[in-house]
Amino acid sequence: MKFSVGEVVQFRKKHPCGEDRWEILRTGMDFRIKCIECGRVIMLPRPKFEKSVKKKVTGD
Repeated sequence: MKFSVGEVVQFRKKHPCGEDRWEILRTGMDFRIKCIECGRVIMLPRPKFEKSVKKKVTGD
């Protein structure tokens, strides 16, 4: 699956704030993503990110 900056993805597990949607801020070997609800920014290695993604979210 291809990912690009600005896309919103849904993760399999929820963030502690209760949200499961994240905006992609950076791609490459590591992904930087931001929680839509609380704004928390984290970095994940590509394999962990790809394993965590459930689907791409459209329209938001």
